[in-house]
Amino acid sequence: MTIHKANWLLVGLVCLALWPAHAPAQGGQWQSYITAGQQAYQQADYAEAEKQFEAALKQAEAFGPDDVRLATSLNNLAVLYDAQSRYTESEPLYQRSLAIWEKALGPEHPSVATGLNNLAGLFKAQGRYAEAEPLYQRSLAIKEKALGPEHPSVATGLNNLAGLFEAQARYAEAEPLYKRALAIFEKALGREHPQVATGLNNLAVLFKAQGRYAEAEPLYQRSLAIREKALGPEHPRVATSLNNLALLYHAQGKYGEAEPLYKRALAILEKALGAEHPNVAAGLENYADLLRRAGRGTEAKEMEARAKVILAKHARANP
Repeated sequence: MTIHKANWLLVGLVCLALWPAHAPAQGGQWQSYITAGQQAYQQADYAEAEKQFEAALKQAEAFGPDDVRLATSLNNLAVLYDAQSRYTESEPLYQRSLAIWEKALGPEHPSVATGLNNLAGLFKAQGRYAEAEPLYQRSLAIKEKALGPEHPSVATGLNNLAGLFEAQARYAEAEPLYKRALAIFEKALGREHPQVATGLNNLAVLFKAQGRYAEAEPLYQRSLAIREKALGPEHPRVATSLNNLALLYHAQGKYGEAEPLYKRALAILEKALGAEHPNVAAGLENYADLLRRAGRGTEAKEMEARAKVILAKHARANP
């Protein structure tokens, strides 16, 4: 894997919207499971989040096949699986939750837009760009009509469509969408909000991809500072910012500046996601490439070997 392919989690959690319990008031235990699962997810405690979301889903199945609480439960468990690259488990849950929302709420409801967005994000992560684009476009249109052009959810839609264009090197189409999304986030949420950090990160990635390093660096640095302050120093999104800033230095041959950032990002990811997560493999490959370029081939081989084992296990689990 080259350093250009390893900008993982570019849009962070903005891409995958966890939906709250917006259903009727009954089912208090279900509500408790959903709330506890969301809290664990935001803290990157995925094992606890899975336990809570599975309990919520089990209870929601009794509410009936068209109950929006069932759709919420399915969606949230799918988001959790998606965050762990468990795509084969995630996709049918997204599909089922979207079908329930469309039937129960109508095709123009914001919940439907969320379902479309999340399924599109799954397709994008798998390189299924042609399937993802119309879903992102429809999701964005629903949000603009239902919520207005300055709503943060519209910014999310703009951000995610831009990310799809960027993945296909459609940079001229992506840049104005990223800039509009960032402006909406800053106006609606404040300059220190984590979603602003995501917008900054994404625009920086776009600049880096075009060799615009001087424009990218301050955006990465600001994104990192916001995430550390808002989320804490051990959050996976902090690791994303550290990794991406390291990649920027790496691309410029600034190995001494990149290495401690890679080390810290890896430590955070191993703690939060587990030592065998694909993102850990990406971090190992990035670090290995740096070591090889710095003349430290033995260390590089050790990291590459470990990354190969992780990716092979992941490939077997997600055929």
